Amino acid sequence: MVQKAERVAPPHPHVVDKRVVDKRGADKRGVDKGGSRAGRPVGNITRGTTNPNRMRRLDRWLTGTQAWRLRTAADPLVVDLGYGASPATAVELFDRLSVIRPDVRVVGIEIEPERVRLARELERPGLSFQLGGFELPVPGRPVLVRAFNVLRQYEEADVAAIWRLVQGRLAPGGLFIDGTCDEIGRRVTWVALDAERPLSLSLSMRFGSFVLPSEVAERLPKALIHRNVPGERIQLFLQAMDKAWLEAAPLASFGNRQRWTAMCRSLRDGGWPVQDGPSRWRLGELTVGWDAVAPG
Repeated sequence: MVQKAERVAPPHPHVVDKRVVDKRGADKRGVDKGGSRAGRPVGNITRGTTNPNRMRRLDRWLTGTQAWRLRTAADPLVVDLGYGASPATAVELFDRLSVIRPDVRVVGIEIEPERVRLARELERPGLSFQLGGFELPVPGRPVLVRAFNVLRQYEEADVAAIWRLVQGRLAPGGLFIDGTCDEIGRRVTWVALDAERPLSLSLSMRFGSFVLPSEVAERLPKALIHRNVPGERIQLFLQAMDKAWLEAAPLASFGNRQRWTAMCRSLRDGGWPVQDGPSRWRLGELTVGWDAVAPG
């Protein structure tokens, strides 16, 4: 059952980050949501729709540009937050990250008990599933947290508090990914945040699935999806993408990879803080510094 959307109250300012020590001496963090009963997961039950291989574009980014975070982590703990009705994408994440760090530990967290019960049939060494929410009820501090198609079902006003809650649980050098994609993962966007602030916005699109790059707007993360309006930076950026894409049309005869790469290079030459380089751009991927697209 999908829970009726409720506002997610920010944690009480005096008890956001109280520490708990379990019987084994492991350091854990407890979160008091402010008025909620103790032990209740923070969040709402979502629709939970998912499909195998839906997160492949993000996972490719994690195992590419962000692989160093996992390789250098003292504790290779990763959380797949809100994996949905099927644990398929959590299993895929574990398989992909295991190539980078064989001793990785992936914990899938869901707020709906039946989804956790079913997922536990797929547990194996290094992969487990647990009931919980944004408070991340796991021992230790994760180096990566992936929450895909989760926050889009909340109020925009709740996003900042949810971000802070998860950011407060990250390990040093950790990363929180808040993303959205279509049903089969052809149009994907995500915000990457460290423990202090949002770092970047990434867009990844399958060639042939769009006419103009701005069509990805309907899959923007919750923090931006309502900001694609005049006067907002994200709209200016999407318009600049379309302009550069159209100007690169003569390269279409050489393939869309060449055209997309030319678009990215044009944006960077035009002053947009486009990151990475042709090896990433050729994948239909573009990452831009957060400050350039942040809500005004």
